[in-house]
Amino acid sequence: MSDLKKRWGIETNFQLTIIFIVFAITGSASAWLSKPFCFWLGITKSDLGYWLTPVRLVLIFPIYQVLLVLIGFIFGQFKFFWAFEKKMLKRMGFGFLFKE
Repeated sequence: MSDLKKRWGIETNFQLTIIFIVFAITGSASAWLSKPFCFWLGITKSDLGYWLTPVRLVLIFPIYQVLLVLIGFIFGQFKFFWAFEKKMLKRMGFGFLFKE
């Protein structure tokens, strides 16, 4: 854990625990929210069949990004999660969204 704390620039085990909790809540919440979001968009299993799962996974991605920063803010870790988000999106080719 000390290597992870050093890599992420975290000083305390408490902060690391909060970050893990935020990741857990965000992952669960984004998966949970994808179903009503699909319903709201009119995307159903009868329309897509086996394609519903890949479509939901694509929908989870932006939901997850927003929730990660929002829930991180609620838990007082906005600075960490905003930097984490920017780094992840830059690696995925969305670096043009952030000006240096």
